[in-house]
Amino acid sequence: MAHRWTNDLTHDDVTPKSAYLNRRQLMAGMAGLGLTALAPKANAAADLTPTDFDVISQYNNFYEFGTGKEDPAKHAHRLTTQPWSIKIDGMVDRPGDYALGDILSKMTIEERIYRFRCVEAWSMVVPWNGFELKDLLDLAGVQSSAKYVAFETLYRPDEMIGQKSPFLDWPYVEGLRLDEANHPLTLMATGLYGKDMPKQNGAPIRLVVPWKYGFKSIKSIVRITLTDKEPPTSWNKSIPGEYGFYSNVNPEVDHPRWSQASERPIGGGFFAKRIPTLKFNGYETEVANLYDGMDLRKNY
Repeated sequence: MAHRWTNDLTHDDVTPKSAYLNRRQLMAGMAGLGLTALAPKANAAADLTPTDFDVISQYNNFYEFGTGKEDPAKHAHRLTTQPWSIKIDGMVDRPGDYALGDILSKMTIEERIYRFRCVEAWSMVVPWNGFELKDLLDLAGVQSSAKYVAFETLYRPDEMIGQKSPFLDWPYVEGLRLDEANHPLTLMATGLYGKDMPKQNGAPIRLVVPWKYGFKSIKSIVRITLTDKEPPTSWNKSIPGEYGFYSNVNPEVDHPRWSQASERPIGGGFFAKRIPTLKFNGYETEVANLYDGMDLRKNY
């Protein structure tokens, strides 16, 4: 499991843990904290006074637990994460149900400090713990005819009570082209800030694709399917005119309802200065070649 990517961020760039878990600062306008904007290779407001954990853990996005920002923290405790397995099927040599413990015993867990950009135009820098998706795909043996990788979130309405609502067509599904999935940046994350993944953030294992908008990073994965056809994705099925299959971060392609040219760093307060959004979220050098010859407006 060789390390195939060199990080350009350090812990000085990391969004404080309190800010990552507490998006309330963004929505409630806590400008009185006097925080500075977070930019790549800049100080991350390390003097931030942490918000109480009870407040921090009550504000998060995970629609499987409800559409309200505080719903995941209220309901994610219902989620059973042990035992956990991932079904890997489709165009693979060794299909089957892979126990998460067995997977992790074969992987080298490392820290990856990545920029994270939400389609809603806020951003952060997060230290994830995990392993490259390619290592898992190699374990299953991808066949030469495969072109795409499809992902599926756990469907368990008795525990994930948001799935009782028709808000989306459950279970949540996502997909990548095979070359995107095999890229060294693409991570299967099992934790953050050196701790196991919190249930409200996608425990026990989620995808992280740092050059794409955050909704592509599907949570609580139970199935991975190799296929030769572009797989459906939840937000594209729900609102196809707003959310494309690729969903690469691109300041030159606006969302139909707002600009993507700039973003508000989490941790800077509601009135923090916006910073310019970087193409491919700052990973253009690493991933732009994946899209040579493609019209990035058409293939949004």
